Formats: sequence, C-alpha cells, structure tokens
Amino acid sequence: MHKGLWRVVVILVVMMVVITGCGKSTGKPAELGQQNSSLTVKVLDIGQGDAILIRAAGQTLLVDTGDIEHRDKMVAYIKKEGITTIDKVIITHPHADHLGGMPGILENFAVGHIYDSGKTGTTALYRQYLSVVNKKNIPFTIATPGTEIVIGDHIKLKIFAPEKSLLADEELNNSSIVAKLIYNKFTMLLTGDAERESEALMLKSYGSELKSNVLKAGHHGSNTSSTPEFLKAVGPEAAIISLGANNDYHHPHPSTLKKYEQAKLKVYRTDLDGTVTITSDGNTYTITKEKG
Repeated sequence: MHKGLWRVVVILVVMMVVITGCGKSTGKPAELGQQNSSLTVKVLDIGQGDAILIRAAGQTLLVDTGDIEHRDKMVAYIKKEGITTIDKVIITHPHADHLGGMPGILENFAVGHIYDSGKTGTTALYRQYLSVVNKKNIPFTIATPGTEIVIGDHIKLKIFAPEKSLLADEELNNSSIVAKLIYNKFTMLLTGDAERESEALMLKSYGSELKSNVLKAGHHGSNTSSTPEFLKAVGPEAAIISLGANNDYHHPHPSTLKKYEQAKLKVYRTDLDGTVTITSDGNTYTITKEKG
C-alpha cells in the first residue's frame, strides 16, 4: 500500500476509535439526565388498603401492595404502566390491607429487593409471603430507623420508624415503616398505619426533620393517627388519604379531617379522587387526581 494512502487509513482508524469512544461516553449525560428527571409517586386507588408506586432515576418502587381482594386490580394497573421489574418493595407491616397483593407481585414481576419492618405475622398470607421470598432468594432487609434507601442521586427514602420497642407490641399498626421520600427540595412522608405512639417517638427522635411537603395520611385517616403535635412538626401542604369507598371502618374519621382543615391542608382521597399522582422535579411539585 502506498505510504500516503496508509497514513490516510491510519488517520481514519484513529478517528473512528475517538468517535466510538465519544459515543460510549454519552452514558454520562444520559445518567445526569436521568438523575434530573422527574419523580412520580402514585397513591393507587385500590380500595381499603395502601399501595404507593414510585418511579424515579430509572427505578420502580412499591410501598405496600393493597388488600387481597384488590390484588388483580393492582397487578393489572402496574402492568398497564409497562412495568416488568420492581426494584424495591417495602412492606410497612404485615396487615392484609398492606401485604395482601404481595403474592401477585411476586408471581407477575421480577423483584430486586424487599424491605420489611421485621414485625412477624401469624397469618397464612404472611407465611406464604416469606416462603416465596425465601424460595426465590430475593434480597431481604429489615429497615430500621436511620436506614437510607437510595433511589438515585439526590433521591432517597429515609426510615424514621418503627422503633424497636414498638415491634414487641401486639398492635401491628405501630410496627409500620415510616419513610421520608426526599428529592432535593421535595419531600413526602409515607406513614403506613403508624399511630400516635409511633408518632410521639418520631417527634422525640427526629423533630423538625419530619418536615415534609406532602403527607400520606396515617392509618387511612383514622383518629388513631395525625396528632396535632405530629401534624405541626410535619407541616405538610397536602395530605393524601388511601381508603376504600364506604369502608366498614368509617375512614376517614371526621376529627382527622377537622385537624387537616385547621392545618389548612389540601386533602386528596382515593375513594373520591381515584389514583392520586404527585410529580416533582426536585424543586416544585404538582398533584393531580384521576377523577374530577
């Protein structure tokens, strides 16, 4: 080959290597774009139970799985979202209206990691849940206060409850995992069914750190949760209540709604509003409802 032509070939090869290298490096901007993309939280309308779907930084999380009777509805909703893998599932406590959909989740989706409060249950549903998790060898972590579950840069869940002393209590509600979702300036407190005893311990341990833009109302808006002192510390602008229409428990309790009114909160209810969606870019946030 002529020397001049050989030089041209060498130069072209070098250029191709450089260009290919640049093409590979585009992963960094893509990752940065992903980190800065919006956070979406959906408090699903699945009857008298909790199921909260979180998507951010290329990950999908599910906090609780609703009740047994609405299992198929929840699975269908998640499939409709185009989700095949749920990176992290958090079971706040082993009551059926929070754990009931888990068999459907384990059967229909790949699950990357499970977080649990460590409170054991005595039901067949609970035993089935643990059995399948063990059989599938899914990583399992007991979330204790102070644990941080990282979703992406600047996006995480910080665990505030349950305190160890509450795990010995026969009342399952106070064994609920309580987690603060943090994305830069946006914050949302996810409370499971935590009642006043757990709220009091969180106030003592975390105080002003509980401050959040949005509150997922504790225990479906029951009068066992949302004490005035707790509401004052959280200082939310909006509260979202997950509950079923005309439920047998008469949730939400009028006294709780009165406290929200006095605190001048914008209240959203899945029984009236359908699935409630919160989106945030880390600075501002919007809340939209499925109905109305």
